[in-house]
Amino acid sequence: MSKSVVITQSNYLPWRGYFDLLRSADEIVLLDSVQYTRRDWRNRNLIKTPQGAGWITISVEVKGRYLQAIDETRISDPDWARTHKRTIELAYRKAPCFTETADWLFALLDEVAEQPLLSVVNEITLKRICGKLSVDIPMRRCTDLIDRERLAGLDPTDRLIALAQAAGATRYLTGPAARSYLNVDRFRDAGIEVEWMRYDVYPPYPQLWGPFVPGVSIIDLFFNTGADATRYLDKQP
Repeated sequence: MSKSVVITQSNYLPWRGYFDLLRSADEIVLLDSVQYTRRDWRNRNLIKTPQGAGWITISVEVKGRYLQAIDETRISDPDWARTHKRTIELAYRKAPCFTETADWLFALLDEVAEQPLLSVVNEITLKRICGKLSVDIPMRRCTDLIDRERLAGLDPTDRLIALAQAAGATRYLTGPAARSYLNVDRFRDAGIEVEWMRYDVYPPYPQLWGPFVPGVSIIDLFFNTGADATRYLDKQP
C-alpha cells in the first residue's frame, strides 16, 4: 500500500507552500533533532507591511550553543508574543479579514507564549494552522520514530531514508531546494520514490500594500482571504 511522508524542520508561521507540502502527505515528521541554523526560518518569518516585507522573529539563546538542536533551542525573549501581536496588528488591521483572523491567531500566540522551547511553539502553531486549513494529517516528531542518538549518527540522506522507512512510507515528498543535496538513487535503492513539489504555480490573492508578494507567512493569506485561504493552496493549471 502506498504511503507518502514529509520530513521537515519546523518553521515559525511559514508560507503557504509549506502547508501545501504538509497537506500532500499521509504523515508529517518534524525533523527537529538536527542542528539549529541561524538566520533561517525556524524562528522567524516575513509579513507584508506598509514599508514592504518585514521580519517577525522569536529571539532565541544562541551564544555558546553553536551545535544545539532545534528541539533544544530555548526562547530568550519572554515578551515575544506581545511584540508580534502588536506588529501584526499594525500591518493587518486594515485587512478585510482582520478581526476573524486576529481572534484565533492572537489567542494561539498567547497560548504558546509561555513555552520555553522554540520547537514546541512551532509544533503547536503548525498543528493549529493545519486545523484551520482542514489539513487532518498525523504529525510526529522524528524522535518518536528513531532514537536521537541513532539519528545523529546518520548522514542527511540516510537519516531521511531511515525515518521514511520507520514511518512505513513508500514516497518521500520534498521541495525543489532539496535537488541540490538529495541522493535520489539511495532513496530508490531503499524502495522509496522521491516526489518533488512545485512552488511556482500558486495563484495570487488580494493583498494590502502594493504589488503582490508571494513568499510571506501564511497569516498574510488568512488576514486577506479568511475562510477562502485553503483554495489559494491549490496550484494553477
